[in-house]
Amino acid sequence: MSKINDLIETLCPEGVPFKKLGEIGSFYGGLTGKSKEDFKDGNAVFITYMNVFSNIELKTDVTDRVRVGENEKQNTVQYGDVLFTGSSETPDECGMSSVLTTHTDEKLYLNSFCFGYRFDDPEMFLPGFTKHLFRSDDLRYQITRTASGVTRFNVSKKKMEDVRVPVPPLKVQREIVRVLDDFTLLSAELSAELSARRKQYEYYRNEMLTFDTSIPKIPLNNVTNGISSGKNKERLDDGKYPVYGSTGIISQTNTPVYDWQQILVARVGANAGFVHLAEGQYDVSDNTLIVDVKKEHSLKYVYYLLQNMNLNQYAKGGGQPLITAGDLKKMSVPMPKREVQDRIVNVLDNFDAICSDLNIGLPAEINARQKQYEYYRDLLLTFVETGKTILTDRQTDRQTDRQTDRQTDRA
Repeated sequence: MSKINDLIETLCPEGVPFKKLGEIGSFYGGLTGKSKEDFKDGNAVFITYMNVFSNIELKTDVTDRVRVGENEKQNTVQYGDVLFTGSSETPDECGMSSVLTTHTDEKLYLNSFCFGYRFDDPEMFLPGFTKHLFRSDDLRYQITRTASGVTRFNVSKKKMEDVRVPVPPLKVQREIVRVLDDFTLLSAELSAELSARRKQYEYYRNEMLTFDTSIPKIPLNNVTNGISSGKNKERLDDGKYPVYGSTGIISQTNTPVYDWQQILVARVGANAGFVHLAEGQYDVSDNTLIVDVKKEHSLKYVYYLLQNMNLNQYAKGGGQPLITAGDLKKMSVPMPKREVQDRIVNVLDNFDAICSDLNIGLPAEINARQKQYEYYRDLLLTFVETGKTILTDRQTDRQTDRQTDRQTDRA
């Protein structure tokens, strides 16, 4: 850390300049004019929404393909470009960023639910620096402020032009990258170990949920009281009860609709097919399917069955994948006797805790390392603007500003 301080004192003792994105680069859109058929047998690499959402460094070793004609005019992603997700169920998940940090000779096309940004001067920023910068607390705050919507929030590229970024000297950027990459390397090693453990868990889960022909398969619809979409309309910042979306709690409400445990399946988007549970008093968004299991069957058994089926593979559509209630109702599932279901659930609950519980083992260690990385990332990427004095309690000031903004929005 001392080396970074020395560099800042030497190269920018008066602070660093801040620039609006609209002043130093331009935005571009993803694929246009594509049908579902274009994504079935493609001839070019296609960058998915989830690839951008989940990775600060864009993954290029992917199998997602799209058909693009030889003379077709489409935007392609270039080295150093920053990619953003365009919409989400919550403003906090809008505008998630990923950066192409490696050179590639292969053309990369971007899905229509994301958009890209390219700097006019490719020497202004190191891609390794911007991958951390655009996920920092200050930048995420500015980006989420550009999103608007009710049940689905969309980022405004026009408003994104006013997002301000610090432009430190390249030597400062390079040293910050070195420090932050060390943190992410350790997290990556732990994540790889956890991934291996999860694969082992998935193998045993599949073994336990694979039956011979003596166990009957019946339509999922016959196992449930019904499968339907949520219909939530009220979303509050300070409601008493949670609103569940495609991957978890996305908001609050004061008017809960359900008060019993149910299985939820993401209906639309990159997470289509994701399976999770809702319990207590709650409501459910219209982007989510509700699977209400009959009492004579084990809800957790059906939950593990649906997880094991990898429902995402049944999603239709390339740009915005979709799973319908009708699709789920027709799926056949093996249903052994209730006591067998309960024994399987007991074993899988223990496996699942080892792989997912943030309070124990590797998940807890990874969670702690992530928080440590985020702390130093936000510390190192908080710069003093040229011509302004150093703030000794910048974090507190920023939180106060945000509370004021939120109160103003609600008013």
